Amino acid sequence: MASTTSTPVPGPGPGVIRRGLAVMWREVRMHPRPFAWAVFGSLVYALATVGSSVVIGQVVDKIVTPRFTGGSVSTGALMAGALAIFMVGLVKSAGIVCRRINAWVVQARVQETLRTQVLDQYLDLPLSYHRSKPTGELLAHAGGDAEAATDLLAPLPWATGVMVLLVVTAGWLVATDPFLGLIGLVLLPSALLLNVVFQTRLEAPANEAQAAYGALSAVAYESIDGAMVVKTLGAEASEGDRFSARAAVLRDKRVLLGTRQAALFQLLDAVPSLGILCLLVVGAWRVDRGLVSTGTLVGFVNLLRLVTWPLGLVGWVLGSMPRTVAGWDRVQGVLSSVVPPASAHRLSVPSSSAGVALSVSGLSFAYDDAGSGLLSDVTFSLPVGVTAALVGPTGAGKSTLLQVIAGLHEPLSGSVSAAGPVALAFQEPFVFADSARANVTMGSPTLSAVDVAHAAAVAQADEFVDRLPGGWDAVIGERGATLSGGQRQRLALARALARRPALLLLDDATSSVDPATEAAILTGLADAFASTTTLVVASRPSTIALADIVLYLEAGRLIAYGPHAELLQSTPGYAALVEAYERERAS
Repeated sequence: MASTTSTPVPGPGPGVIRRGLAVMWREVRMHPRPFAWAVFGSLVYALATVGSSVVIGQVVDKIVTPRFTGGSVSTGALMAGALAIFMVGLVKSAGIVCRRINAWVVQARVQETLRTQVLDQYLDLPLSYHRSKPTGELLAHAGGDAEAATDLLAPLPWATGVMVLLVVTAGWLVATDPFLGLIGLVLLPSALLLNVVFQTRLEAPANEAQAAYGALSAVAYESIDGAMVVKTLGAEASEGDRFSARAAVLRDKRVLLGTRQAALFQLLDAVPSLGILCLLVVGAWRVDRGLVSTGTLVGFVNLLRLVTWPLGLVGWVLGSMPRTVAGWDRVQGVLSSVVPPASAHRLSVPSSSAGVALSVSGLSFAYDDAGSGLLSDVTFSLPVGVTAALVGPTGAGKSTLLQVIAGLHEPLSGSVSAAGPVALAFQEPFVFADSARANVTMGSPTLSAVDVAHAAAVAQADEFVDRLPGGWDAVIGERGATLSGGQRQRLALARALARRPALLLLDDATSSVDPATEAAILTGLADAFASTTTLVVASRPSTIALADIVLYLEAGRLIAYGPHAELLQSTPGYAALVEAYERERAS
């Protein structure tokens, strides 16, 4: 089971706003054009918002007030006022549409870029990295973390426009009436100061909530992927408890974060409201003294009312920065992982070794560099076109040897040389939720229908695929749920054969098929792929008997190497193992 320990995350610090802005800048540079259009729309909205307050003030002074004092207003003045309000509203609406469309475009594109980068990195990282991380956490990096890292991209252009709106608003207030403008100049910095104060209280729970999300994803993935085991053992309750425990941690972290954010937003709502109240009181006094017009006061109140909600948006952006920084850091933790250089052991066999398909020299390997060796000083070579059986007791290192030969692991010492492309088929093959044909071709544009049919015939896969509804276009269930174990193995073998490898590695890849079908497969390999060298992990006497050469592995060491009959005479351990296989078959 995956560890439920959360990934360490950075603690709170005063630089979260600076780091958040740096993250936003790096993301904007990925797709600058739609972001620029979104900012342009936001600026249009900001200027139109101030313009609407100016227009309303003029309408009050030149139309509404004269109507109440003089009793009549010309039709032309009414039409001009209505047209001015309509045009300003139209411009503001156009700015909103431009901002919204392009803001969501840039957020979606950056999310796509980050997720693609994470997936590409996963494909480049070695198996040791994937083994050290729960699958659910890996999924969280490409999903929830990438989403959290880009949460602010959509509202960021609006926040930029709001900042312009605040500056223009302050300037207009001071230019129109410095006394009333002072209220706005006190109001705006107060709201921003509240945001800064709250950052140190929001960053820690945001980081912890994001880490808890990754831990929960790991448990959820295991529970769902291992549903058959859970149901078979009746472990639904214990798995539910395990999931509930992680969900409770995530709930508590997000409740704490939400509580602090709610307090921030409430204060941000209160500050502009208090400012409007002060403005009404002071403004009424100024109007009564004849120092400002009624229209000016109405415009002031309308403008502060309009910036109340955008001020909350600025607060939301700043309050969400810790979560964005946490998501970005977790994504960058993947992208900054060191990808090992291309293996120096995947070399072509030199011309002096003509007729040699595989050469292994002094090969040693361990999963843990500090642990004892799993493979130790393994040396052998295989001629072109032979079938070799790799035999040994459980835990001898057979599967590991094949994985090192295939380049999935880097050996601690020694070398591996192959005379062409290598294909590996596993005992537990992975089958994608796609068509049977797509599972064989794996998107390769060079594989034709003839290649697929030929490989399927040799792998004995055509006989069951042809019976599927839709044949080769039939969609296989996730992980091959609609196929038997033997059918999955044969489909995976066809996948390997379709690429016509020079070296075919079979890690007990026919263990789930019956002996007759296995014999047909190995015979077909010898006939149709005469130049392909096959190294197969074997545990059936019938499979071993079909091999030209047998390699006997014991405790990570190659004990014997030669024909089956010779090893029976010369190697007691091998003879005892084969005898055990035969007794098992007879029983």
